[in-house]
Amino acid sequence: MKKNLVFVFFVFIGFVSSLQAQPISIKTSSVSFTERTDKNNWTKWSDFVKAEILITIDGKKNRIVVNSPEIQVFTIKSYGDKTETDTDKIIPFDCIDNNGSKCKIFVITRKKEANRMQFYINYSDVKFVYNIYN
Repeated sequence: MKKNLVFVFFVFIGFVSSLQAQPISIKTSSVSFTERTDKNNWTKWSDFVKAEILITIDGKKNRIVVNSPEIQVFTIKSYGDKTETDTDKIIPFDCIDNNGSKCKIFVITRKKEANRMQFYINYSDVKFVYNIYN
C-alpha cells in the first residue's frame, strides 16, 4: 500500500511539474454537465456520456485545447496554487476561451476513488466534467 501511495505521489508530482515543461496530452472517456438555473441553483449533473477526445495542456504556450467536435481553445491567464486535501489533488487554471469568456479549469485527482482523474471547465452559468486518463 505504501509503495502504491509513493508511486501515485511521484506520478502526480511529475504531472504537475511537466505542465510548464512540455505539452501534456490527456484522453477522455466521458463527459457530464450542469447548468445554473434562474433561481441561481445548479441542476443535477447529467449522466456521463461517451466522449473519447484528446485534451492538450501546453504550459509553454499557456494554452489548453479540448479537441471535441467543436474545438475549444483556452488561454491560460494564471496558474493557481496546487492544493491537496484528504480526498483530492487539485491543479487550477484561470482561463479565457476562444470567445473571450472567462472560466476556471481544474485537473482533479480523486484520491479515495482509486485516483480517478477529472477535467473540469467551469463557467459562471455551466460546468463540464470529463473523466480522463493518460
